[in-house]
Amino acid sequence: MSIETQNTIQKQKRTNVRWMMVVFLFIVTAINYGDRATLGIAGKSMSGELGFDAAAMGWVMSSFGIAYVIGQLPGGWLLDRFGSKKIYFLSIFFWSVFTLLQGTVHFFIGAWALIMLFTFRFLMGLAEAPSFPGNSRITAAWFPAKERATAVSIFNSAQYFATVIFAPIMGWLTHEYGWQSVFFFMGGIGIIISFFALYMLHNPKDHPLANEAEVQYITDGGGLVDMDQKKADGKNQGPKIGYLGQLLTNRMLLGVYLGQYCINVLTFFFITWFPIYLATERGIDIKTVGFLAAIPAICGFIGGLTGGVFSDFLMRKTNSLSIARKTPIVLGMLFSMSMVFCNYVDSITMIIVFMGMAFFGKGVGALGWAVMADTAPKQISGLAGGLFNMCGNASSIISPVAIGYIVQATGRFEWALVFVAVHAFIAAFSYLFIVGPIKRMELKG
Repeated sequence: MSIETQNTIQKQKRTNVRWMMVVFLFIVTAINYGDRATLGIAGKSMSGELGFDAAAMGWVMSSFGIAYVIGQLPGGWLLDRFGSKKIYFLSIFFWSVFTLLQGTVHFFIGAWALIMLFTFRFLMGLAEAPSFPGNSRITAAWFPAKERATAVSIFNSAQYFATVIFAPIMGWLTHEYGWQSVFFFMGGIGIIISFFALYMLHNPKDHPLANEAEVQYITDGGGLVDMDQKKADGKNQGPKIGYLGQLLTNRMLLGVYLGQYCINVLTFFFITWFPIYLATERGIDIKTVGFLAAIPAICGFIGGLTGGVFSDFLMRKTNSLSIARKTPIVLGMLFSMSMVFCNYVDSITMIIVFMGMAFFGKGVGALGWAVMADTAPKQISGLAGGLFNMCGNASSIISPVAIGYIVQATGRFEWALVFVAVHAFIAAFSYLFIVGPIKRMELKG
């Protein structure tokens, strides 16, 4: 780049398209988690009408996770092979179609209703697989390191915002129009939003609204602005699967993967069993559950933003990724263990307070995707993100089933809450004693 060109760029007023990108990721992620939470709200009415017991509902809830985990490595490979734009659009479109189809299972008789619900939920999970690795790739491409945790916390906090916005709506829809309407509503919104991805998603160097000053700012700060650029021959080859061995033998990444697994146990408790806990254990009607479930979600939303801003503040002050990322994660996970106090109170107010505290802590500590954007090798960021999400979302298979059997065996939720809190402690332990220094991994060969 010539000196004249550099001077021209320096004089430009920098655009802020990167923040527009993260707002779009926020909207998509809110819909993503709203779709996942549909069974948590509609589950009681659906299971009552269709005759599903708690164990059956646990398996239906886990069907999403089974497919989601299976699809992570293929999804990450597809992102690296074809780029974020195409795969992200197809992901949103098809997961929304399969969400909508879940509202049709009442047309099937007996066991077929359970089989079809499991199938549609499974296909929804498969279609969602590239979503978070895609978020991570887009964030790594569009944000310098000193803004990355804030960006990740914004789109990641959408999981709480989804409950704040969609839980009351879904509770009202279930009460007024039946559980089927929840799936029709959420699926329809997703199909509409999917087409906006085709307009919004571009590489920073190719985006029509981003000027050279912004691209240079991102590049200087460590953003991977050329991640989806085609090679000289016009082709963009997929990553070598052989690189998986390097990812799986890296201590830092193994600790991050374990931490994400444990953090996601909390996530899937809140979006699956928590509304059912309020309705069955505490005897609250489903319409009220939708509104009460939104209160801890608001706390999680605030915690998510707080954790990201705090992490980037520490990054600017210490210039240490390890301090900046680990501190909020460890403190947040320890604070989230406060949910066990719900076992010792009968007041609904106190239960919501303790769950709000736990959700706030979980939000503060949910910086795994920021860590992944900081550490994933540039050449295989999609594959590395897919493996990260596969390990993390193994909890979406195990924890709903485990909680279902715990509740069925004991008839109550006390040990289920202990089960979730122990995972929060393990997450903190992993970041303190296993992860080690946080830095971008370099591939060998």
